[in-house]
Order: sequence, then C-alpha cells, then structure tokens
Amino acid sequence: MIEKVIIMGAAGRDFHNFNVYFRDNERYNVIGFTATQIPDIDGRQYPAELAGKLYPHGVPIYSDANLFDLIKDNKVDLVVFSYSDVPHVEVMHKASTATAAGADFMIIGAPYTMLKSSKKVISVCAVRTGCGKSQTSRKVIEILRAMGKKVVAVRHPMPYGDLTKQVVQRFASYEDFDKHHCTIEEREEYEPHIRMGAVIYAGVDYEKILRQAEKEADVIIWDGGNNDTSFYQPDLHIVVFDPHRPGHETSYHPGETNLILADVAIINKVDSAVPENVEKVRKAIEKNNPRAQIILADSELTGENTDQIKGKRVLAVEDGPTLTHGEMSYGAGVIAARRFGASQIVDPRPYLVGTLKETFHKYPGIGSLLPAMGYSPQQIHDLEETINATDCDLVISATPIDLTRLIKINKPCVQINYEYKDNSEPTLESIIREKFGA
Repeated sequence: MIEKVIIMGAAGRDFHNFNVYFRDNERYNVIGFTATQIPDIDGRQYPAELAGKLYPHGVPIYSDANLFDLIKDNKVDLVVFSYSDVPHVEVMHKASTATAAGADFMIIGAPYTMLKSSKKVISVCAVRTGCGKSQTSRKVIEILRAMGKKVVAVRHPMPYGDLTKQVVQRFASYEDFDKHHCTIEEREEYEPHIRMGAVIYAGVDYEKILRQAEKEADVIIWDGGNNDTSFYQPDLHIVVFDPHRPGHETSYHPGETNLILADVAIINKVDSAVPENVEKVRKAIEKNNPRAQIILADSELTGENTDQIKGKRVLAVEDGPTLTHGEMSYGAGVIAARRFGASQIVDPRPYLVGTLKETFHKYPGIGSLLPAMGYSPQQIHDLEETINATDCDLVISATPIDLTRLIKINKPCVQINYEYKDNSEPTLESIIREKFGA
C-alpha cells in the first residue's frame, strides 16, 4: 500500500528530507509540503525538475495553517515534521493536529538524513537561532587554514527564490550575491565568509552540493541554520549554546538533539552573560551529554567609528531570524549601544512601513529593535523606508552584512560585527589541532 505523506517545513530541512528519503521511494506519495516561519514561501511548487520521476508535475507547497484540512481532504497517512527552532510543546501541538485528523506523525532520525562525505567534515550547529554558529564556523575555517588545509563551507539551505536555479550555489565574491538574487537573510550568512576570502556553498540538493564541494576541499565545514541538525555526517560535531537563554537547550526541537550529539559544546557570549546562567547551561550539558568537551567563548564586538555612538539616540538594527523565531529580545546592536554610551535606543514601531508592520504583529516580543527583514525586494524596500523614517541620530547596524550595499540610509550608520574569541582553556584551536593535525 502506498502511503500519502505531508512534509511540514520551512524551505530547508523539508526539501532535504524529501530528497534523501522520499524522492524515489515508491512506498510513499508526497501530496505536498506545508510551509511556515518564512514569509511568502507557501503557494509555490517544489519543481518537477528536482522532484524525481515519481512527481512529473512537482510537489505543491501549502500553508501550515491548513494542515488539518489537508490531511482530512487528502486522506493523508503520515505527517513528517521537518523544520527547526520550535518549542517542544509546539511540536506536540502539531502532532496532535495530525493524529486528530487521522495521520501518523514522524520525525526522521537525525543520523539517518546525514550524507557521508569522502572528505573530513566539521559540523557547527546550535541549540537555538542566534547562538553564534556563523562566527564559530569562520573561526574553524581560520584555524584549519593556518594548519594548511583547504577548507570550504556549506551553509544550511535558504532557497527562497527559483528553486530550479538554486540547486547548487557557490559563493566566492560579492558578484555571486547578485547572480543568485540573494535575500538579506542569505547575504547575512554568506557575506562574512566572502569578506575573509572563503568559499561557501548552499542550495537545494545537498548531495550534489557535497560532491562539488569535495572537489576543492580537504575539510568541509557544515555551517548550520537555526538549531537544525547537520545534513552531513560529521567527524567532529560542534554545538553552540547561548547563556542568554538558559533552559532553551533542552526545550527546543531539534536543538536538544544537537546537545545530545555534540562532541564539543561551546558556551558562547560568556562576556555579556550572567555568570549564573553560564553555569546553568554548563550543568545542562554535563547532565544530558557528559561526554561532550565544554569550551567557553566570547562573542567579541568589533566595529569602526564606535565613538560616534556616545550620547546619540540610536536605532538598533539586528539580525532578523534571531529576533523573530529566535525570540531574542536584544542582540549585538543593543549591547553596542549600551557599551559605547548611546543616550537612547529609539523604538522603531511608530515608523514601521508595509511588511515590517506584519512582522511586528506576528512577533510582538521584538520590542524596540528593528529586525533586518529582507526575504523579498518588497521587504528590503520597507526596511529602507522604516530606517529612514525613524527619528534617530544614528543607526547601529548589527546585521552581519553591510546594509549600505543594499539600501540608502539617510543618517550616519555604524557597523557592528561579532567574532569568536576563546574565553578559557581548552581552546577551540587546541581541540581541532588534536583531531585534524595529521
């Protein structure tokens, strides 16, 4: 009997699970994906060119809000949960909806979806969005390069455009961003790698991406997204923890899975966290994964012209996903504002334009910060209009990209970045050299 399947996702893990498990599996008939978290991705189609011989017309993508009716109307047998950064209780709410509608509910085992590489793989994952995976990935690349290794990063998918043109994407220059019509969210992950002269891949089909990346690397770095598990089987699994959100490491899916799988557990942001919270996270790691080697690290703020911040009324523009489904109430921009003496952090809510109003309605906990939302040209335009309309003296841009390359800002702008820095022994470098020094 052929089972009818719905894959719940957010244009990333869901496509990977389809590709590695369902695409050519005649036991199943995937009647559709459901989409959430990312704006405007439902209503699209996973194209026939990528879907395989069993799906000559492709696979439709529906809104997650219609899950119950989709199951009932299509007599679906199985719902496969395939997205990340979700509270455990929310996962079970989805399971309740699925089972009430008459379908089984499944989460595919993490190691089962990990592709095997012919090269060494280091995965950098996290227990929540915004823990500091990317800065950690860049530090790993820096260490391996100093060891004489050829290194290529592969980023968790963000295929928000034409999927047929995003099967394999290679980024080695700023021109590649325009070539691939990247959103702000994509640029945030790729641009810091380009600044350090590194190569980073992304796309839709991670088997094809892996085989291409292997041709130019001794070591492949998996640069994870949200708190998702690695798509590649790692030789060293690094997981980043955030002491600003103690307790989240055991209460979000699949971050807790990463906690249990970790070889190296990095408690990041120790320089700006309450010591008691650092200890809470340490104890959670020791209780749930006593074999993990624990490292303490700082998320070091860097920036030019930070003296301009003192005494100014500032607008703090932060990384979008961290403030939205990452649920952080502040980021590097707020820390910089406080550290460098801003007189006020200006609330952008009276000045919101267009789609930014929808974002704040969906995520009311954002507060008096501005997430750098840019999943579409319209959102980028609305971000520009909102920044320029806000009554402030100066903009602190704490998104990982140079916003002024994309939008025109009508007031002074100070760029704040953050980089990995070891806080104590053992260091990340000592562990990597011990593992990959030969």
